[in-house]
Amino acid sequence: QVQLEESGGGLVQAGDSLRLSCAASGRTFSGYTMGWFRRAPGKERDFVATISWSGDSTYYADSVKGRFTISRDNAKNTIYLQMNSLKPEDTAVYYCAATSLTYPTDYSGRYAFWGKGTLVTVSS
Repeated sequence: QVQLEESGGGLVQAGDSLRLSCAASGRTFSGYTMGWFRRAPGKERDFVATISWSGDSTYYADSVKGRFTISRDNAKNTIYLQMNSLKPEDTAVYYCAATSLTYPTDYSGRYAFWGKGTLVTVSS
């Protein structure tokens, strides 16, 4: 079992930056591929970014590529999502998730563990 807790959300203006964190506890964190997903108001949950257990492989949704950066610190059992040049359409609840797969995946169904989410609101 892996417990995940997101933090760092808030209200920002368009063009601002924000860094989300996701702290993990429980089983060995370094063995898990991690991902960020988001759910905008009235929409389905969408993939944002994923990172392999070693951190050397990442993959992004086209909508955030070049603006967001996913990273991890296995010594701190934490992953991050650095979000730059934020847009109003980035407004959503952001969730981190963990999967025992050894490769990054954008398929939410393969993630077994989820945090409760943190709200990011970007005003225009």
